[in-house]
Amino acid sequence: FDFRCGRLDVSTHPFSTGVPGDHRITTRYRDTDFLDALQGTAHETGHASYEAGLPEEWNRQPVGQARSMSIHESQSLLFEKQLFLAPPFVAFLTPLLHEHFPTLRQYDSRRLWQAMTRVRPGLIRVAADEVTYPMHVILRHEIESALINANLEASDIPELWNTRMQEYLGLSTTGDYRNGCMQDIHWPSGAFGYFPSYTLGALNAAQICAALRASLPDLDALLAAGDFRPIRVWLGERIWSQGSFLDAQELMLRATGSTTHAEPFISHLRTRYLGC
Repeated sequence: FDFRCGRLDVSTHPFSTGVPGDHRITTRYRDTDFLDALQGTAHETGHASYEAGLPEEWNRQPVGQARSMSIHESQSLLFEKQLFLAPPFVAFLTPLLHEHFPTLRQYDSRRLWQAMTRVRPGLIRVAADEVTYPMHVILRHEIESALINANLEASDIPELWNTRMQEYLGLSTTGDYRNGCMQDIHWPSGAFGYFPSYTLGALNAAQICAALRASLPDLDALLAAGDFRPIRVWLGERIWSQGSFLDAQELMLRATGSTTHAEPFISHLRTRYLGC
């Protein structure tokens, strides 16, 4: 992140904003979990990097804007889930964590990586691991679809939410609206149909990372050295500088060799969490 053209601040919920040449990202801190801030910052750095890499000569023109939220989320999730959580980068990060958090010196990079990639069903979408996260999105999408198609009344949302949470994640939200159907800002703000962009972004991120690895065989060595320059050049050429000249699927086709599909994401989950 180029701090000559941006800054990092604190907010209740991480976000990225700004204008060309001045990119603002925020993070949040929890006394009980420093990893939350680190991963949130990595996520927003992906968003800001995409915005900073858009074609300057088309600034403020439609073709100079980000392509879509599924592409935008692919960049944030590429940084947060694919690169930040890669074991070689965690190995690079570990000495820095030991320096700033002396109580962590008893944990090597393997133990820290295991803590970062722990899979556990939870009530809160934004705190979910990448394995269970899609179920949070599917639940919301199903409820949105039912509402829009007049098959569900707003007053019925809490009951359906609780039913689906128990079916998908084995958790109950009976009487718990705060950690249930009212936890997101999207519906109160009118952002219906937005949630699928997160899972589409995760699919795109895994697919882009696979193409990135094929183009940069020394990717693990770069991550182990904390050197993101070749990675940023590759992304800049294939994703960021393209703006909205191409539709999302043509952009994915040219960058990765195929349109969006689920297999790279499934393969990523199997490799990372099942070792196969």
